[in-house]
Amino acid sequence: MSAVPSTPVPTGFEQAFRPRSVAVIGASDDPGRISGRALHYLLRAGYQGAVYPVNHKRATVQGLSAYPSLDAVPEVPDMALIGLPSRLLKQAVTDCVAKGVSAAVIYAAGFAETGEEGQALQEELADIARRGNLRLFGPNCLGLLHAASGFVGTFSSAFDEAIPTGGSVAVVSQSGAYGGHLAYLCRRRNVDIGYWVSTGNEAGTDVAECVHWLALQDDVSVILAYAEGVRDAGRLRTALAVAHERRKPVVFMKVGSSDAGAAAAQSHTASLVGSDAVYDALFRQYGVHRARTTQEQVDLAYACSRGVLPAGRRVGVVTVSGGFGVQLCDAAERYGLDVAGLPEEARARLREINPMGSDDNPCDTTAGWLNDMSLITDTYRVMYAQGDYDSVIGSFTMLPDSPTYGEAIKEAIRKGTSDFMDRPTVLCMEARPEVVRSYEEAGFLVYDDSERAVAALDGLARLREGFERPLPAPGAVAPRQEVPDGPLSEAAARELLASAGVPFPGSRVVTSASAAAEAATATGFPVVMKIVSPDIPHKTEIGGVLLGVADAEAAAAAFTTLTARAAAARPDARVEGVLVSRTAPSGVEVIVGVRRDPVFGPVVMFGTGGVRAELFRDVATRVGAVDRDEALRMIAETRGHALLTGFRGSPAADVDALADLLVRVSAFAVAHADRIGTVELNPVVVGEAGQGVLALDALMVPREEVA
Repeated sequence: MSAVPSTPVPTGFEQAFRPRSVAVIGASDDPGRISGRALHYLLRAGYQGAVYPVNHKRATVQGLSAYPSLDAVPEVPDMALIGLPSRLLKQAVTDCVAKGVSAAVIYAAGFAETGEEGQALQEELADIARRGNLRLFGPNCLGLLHAASGFVGTFSSAFDEAIPTGGSVAVVSQSGAYGGHLAYLCRRRNVDIGYWVSTGNEAGTDVAECVHWLALQDDVSVILAYAEGVRDAGRLRTALAVAHERRKPVVFMKVGSSDAGAAAAQSHTASLVGSDAVYDALFRQYGVHRARTTQEQVDLAYACSRGVLPAGRRVGVVTVSGGFGVQLCDAAERYGLDVAGLPEEARARLREINPMGSDDNPCDTTAGWLNDMSLITDTYRVMYAQGDYDSVIGSFTMLPDSPTYGEAIKEAIRKGTSDFMDRPTVLCMEARPEVVRSYEEAGFLVYDDSERAVAALDGLARLREGFERPLPAPGAVAPRQEVPDGPLSEAAARELLASAGVPFPGSRVVTSASAAAEAATATGFPVVMKIVSPDIPHKTEIGGVLLGVADAEAAAAAFTTLTARAAAARPDARVEGVLVSRTAPSGVEVIVGVRRDPVFGPVVMFGTGGVRAELFRDVATRVGAVDRDEALRMIAETRGHALLTGFRGSPAADVDALADLLVRVSAFAVAHADRIGTVELNPVVVGEAGQGVLALDALMVPREEVA
């Protein structure tokens, strides 16, 4: 059964991207003006639908008959491009609804980005469009285009030099300027765009809805997305799920990270799971590649546009110089690609065909092949047929640009790879643009830098791995419990979490020195003693924790010491008593936590090393409740995972019990998302395999305190 939520396909997009007719409201006769550029582009692109300029001052606009109002247009346009100032937009949107227009673009700025008055106008426009079933793009956006139909509903200067002719790459960007920049760079990279859209202030249409619809289009091979913020988590998760199910790569540039605000002072979890970590988690769960640079985004779009993803990470390397082979191997190691050696049979074949070259991976062919191009052909065949590599990178320096050798090299590589076009063949080379284009047309990916080439292969492999992972499954459902108002003490947090299946050492809260001595004796020495107060979340900072209390007399004295320290440090604090706990057995210390993100809700976090997780940022995160398989993947992602699996001969830890703990904590947090902002268990001691886990400390912060 599909894991994609049964959310309706966004409406109005077909008419927006492939309109049969377009009204340009406020159309200018001057193609250099914003209100004239879109009309100019439509005419220049050879758009075959009807175009209706609306301008009450002119009889003709750019050679077309103009109409004094939208109502005067002789048919109902599918799309309206509105090039009017903000003061006239309310009437224009109202007119579109009255006419029955399906979609409209508002180019003008001066709305939510300018303050409360602009925000109010934007909301009013959105409400008019929503009630009238009008698909609205913008305001403050640069519009959209669909290359194959010749519809260019934008004024972006990115298309001044050339209008896309209909490639398989789709671009969706909140920022029109960034989207235009991507389009420009893609054209320079020989990547043709089929769909392009700027969402701007997103009064009616957001990035998520665009990704959803674009993922359903058969002629889209990769989606480049850019966003500064997301308001509807459900829509984004649905869109990414659709892309995953349709195996449409999404390369997402998400910019802008914020710290956890006041919550960071409350817990390690809050400081570790800021908004940027949430997006990392979300993209990992849905197999989205998060690009950190524009170059990375364009490089991967270029690679994805060929529609070929490697089956794995085994990569063969063919070079004309040993030095370039070393560079490629170093880069492959950095990106987690496997430059595995060839089997002996393949090595023997390489020695046979090229005695002067190397006989393993990487394979340095030396210069002898310049006299016999079949050496290159045969080397590639060995790499693919006998090495069974998932991809091969060839480094040919500037030789392909040579009038003497260029065409022959291309033909030799083509012959050697013709039976393996289901795998990406990457070439590192320098050449004139027309030469690069000819190699690309032969089926090869061309990069001028080994690092970028390897990074692109890593990106392709990550996307393939993301498609192979199942979509997030619904996690366990925890029963609802009564959560008290206000801050919770550790004892109260333990009680709630224990009822959800979180294991703690045996403990008791006492309110006198004699009771402390009695409880410690019953628990068994040595014991741990802590002050219990909802107003003192960081007990160690006031000396509120004593370890290794060895006998009854020491326990009574510890009670007196702890209560005195609390009174001195926080005389206003409510003290519920002292917690007496059994000392936990030794094991691997980890941290488990959940923070409620204001957009995506509960986000579960796992880190190794307790407090060291914050120092080294060695954490794994997921959005929402996780199932056991996802919990195990989280644990395996951390660098400290080796400590749990028997590092340097130490016994393996109970990873299964740790995964079960992550499932229970995440389910509890989701069930109480309306009440709880942060849950933290730090440290959690993981015993040897079969011995389970114990949470030694619990922190719970109500939602209103971290909002």
